[in-house]
Amino acid sequence: MGMQPELVVPAVPNRERRVVLAGALTKLFDLWQLSTADRLALLGMSSENRSALQRYAQGEPLAPNRDLMDRAGHLLGIHKSLKLLYPRNDALAHGWMSARNSKFGGHTPIDVVKQYGLPGLALVRGTLDVMRGQ
Repeated sequence: MGMQPELVVPAVPNRERRVVLAGALTKLFDLWQLSTADRLALLGMSSENRSALQRYAQGEPLAPNRDLMDRAGHLLGIHKSLKLLYPRNDALAHGWMSARNSKFGGHTPIDVVKQYGLPGLALVRGTLDVMRGQ
């Protein structure tokens, strides 16, 4: 019998990196002026996880959860794309996630994430990559 290839699962970042990610996401959500409900939706959390947002803002690390790490990566990638697309228009860059957009059938990017979860977040990021010509 042939050998099965070993499945390599990427490691979740260490605690120190997850503290940095939690702080970066807290600042990003503040820049975007998001409601608690929208913050939770973007992180894939239910309303019972409100206290997690407070803990992250106070310097606790993100939970060592692959889905959460993937979401953090997409959110920071979205922020980077918006800064590159709109370098002289902070208001547009900061409001983009909450603004209705014809690319999403008149829905907001946040609505897309609420409806489709992590794949919706990847779709939003991919749309920005296309807009940037990537």
